[in-house]
Amino acid sequence: MERFGAARDLVLGYVRALNAIDEALRVAIPSLERPADVLGLARSRRISRKGHIGAYSYSVHGAGCRFVDGNGTEVDVDFTGDGSKVFDLWRLRRYGLSLPEPVDVTDEELRAAVRSMRPLLTEVRPGWFGVAD
Repeated sequence: MERFGAARDLVLGYVRALNAIDEALRVAIPSLERPADVLGLARSRRISRKGHIGAYSYSVHGAGCRFVDGNGTEVDVDFTGDGSKVFDLWRLRRYGLSLPEPVDVTDEELRAAVRSMRPLLTEVRPGWFGVAD
C-alpha cells in the first residue's frame, strides 16, 4: 500500500506541475490560448525551440515539450491534435526520478495509481493518459 501511495503522490505531483507550467506560460505569453500553442510558436520560429519561460527551461520536441524547473524537476508532456496534454508512464517515471528526493516506482504501480484516479485522469489511448476537462 505504501508503494501505491508513493505512485499516487507522484502522479498528483505531476498533474500539479503541469498546472504550474500552464500558469507560467500564460503569464509569460499572454496571447497563448493553450499550452499546446508553444509547439506552433516554435515551429513558426516566433520563439526558439529551446529557452526559458518564467521559472522553467523548455525544449520543444516532436509532439510535445520538456520543461525543467530550477530544482531540476522534469515535466515532459505531449499534445494531441486538439491541444490536450497527454503523458505516458515513461514521462511519469522521469518526473519521479528528477524530483529533489527521487521517487522510483514501477510501471505497474504507476498504472494502478493513474487508473485509481478516474475520472480526474483518463486513458486517451493505450498507455497514454490525460487530465479530464
